[in-house]
Formats: sequence, C-alpha cells, structure tokens
Amino acid sequence: MTTIATICARGGSQGVPGKNIRPLLGKPLIAHTIEQALAVDEIDKVYVSTDSEEIADVARQWGAEVPFMRPPELATAEAGKLPVIHHLVDHITGQGVAVKRIVDLDPTSPLRAVSDITACLDLLTEDADVVITAYEAEKNPYFNMVEQRPDGGFGLSKQMDPPALRRQDAPAVYSMNASIYVWWYASLHKGLYGPGTRLHVMPRERSVDIDTPIDFELVGLLMRNNRAGVD
Repeated sequence: MTTIATICARGGSQGVPGKNIRPLLGKPLIAHTIEQALAVDEIDKVYVSTDSEEIADVARQWGAEVPFMRPPELATAEAGKLPVIHHLVDHITGQGVAVKRIVDLDPTSPLRAVSDITACLDLLTEDADVVITAYEAEKNPYFNMVEQRPDGGFGLSKQMDPPALRRQDAPAVYSMNASIYVWWYASLHKGLYGPGTRLHVMPRERSVDIDTPIDFELVGLLMRNNRAGVD
C-alpha cells in the first residue's frame, strides 16, 4: 500500500503570472514543495497535476512524476481543487498503484516544514478521515467580526450567551492556510469537513500563501531569515 503526495499546479496564474515556476531563492517555486515531499520517509511517490508543459518539465527535473497533462476543464480559474485531486488519484489507481494515503501539498505554500507534513500523517489515525492545516485566526467571529443582519444593522457574526467580553473568553477559531491535506484513500470522497476531520495548527510565519507579488517577496524574506537563523 502506497502513500502518495499530490501537487496541483495550474499554468495560468492571474495574481502572479508563472508563479509555480518563478524563481524563489535560486529554484522554481514548485521545487520547494517537491523537495519537502521527497524528504518525508512515509511518502512513496510524488505526483504533479498540471496543464503546463513547462511546469511538467520543471517538476520532472526536481524528482516528481507527471503522468498526464491536466484536461482543460480542470485547468480553469473556476475549477475546484478537490476534483483535480480526484482526477489525479483515479488515474494513479487506474495504473495499478494501491494508494493508501494521499498527502496534498500546495506549491504556493513553501514555508511549511517537513515536520508539519509528518505531524499531519501522524494525526491521520484510524478514526480520522482527513487532516487539514490552519493557523490561529487574528479575528474572532464571537468577539470582533461583524456581518450585516436582515434588518440592515450589523452585529457579531456568531453569538455567545453571555457575550465574550475579552477575546480570551471566546472559543478558539482558525484560518485555513491550505498548505497540507491528508486523507485515507477510502475517505477522500468525504471531502474536508465532518466528525473525522483533524486539525494541525501551524504558526502564522509558516502559513503564508503566495497569491500576489508582495506575498512572493514576503515568503522570500521569511525564507532568508530562516536560513540565517533569524527568529
């Protein structure tokens, strides 16, 4: 039985054109994630799903397998990630690979540590379906997030009785960083949320997702600081 890593890297990026292969500290962005996956002993194979021949070539150069070019209907800006993962996993199992676990790694989140990946794998116990990653949210819907009500006024997004007078009194909430997802093959069809969902909390400094040129600069700065041993 095999544990595979899936990396979904579409060619068309609106925020940062060509970002998946844009150089970051001397190597293409996607290479950082491929290297992390290859460094995890529990991961047996690393697969990239892409619609770009250029990304495919780079991915192969850095040690990943690219079994096909992603079909156009799964390569649009509107296409969801879960169908792309299903498509890739279905292809792999159709080739006779006995997939046991799927570790999906987003190439635009290169600040994750290898230890984050192994921690997620450890959380995927027999009673779990999926492990997701997040960081502690800066705003809390029980305390300082508001939304408009049907009467036109505004109020807290979520209510407590009695109300939370301090943020510390409100339930902890988290912002998903989309860095790592881990499923059993048998539970992939269940998606992300349910009684079998487990959470690995990552620090904010390892949770930056590259979506804009400023994000790219920030990630580069954080990586340089990490290499220099700067907190």
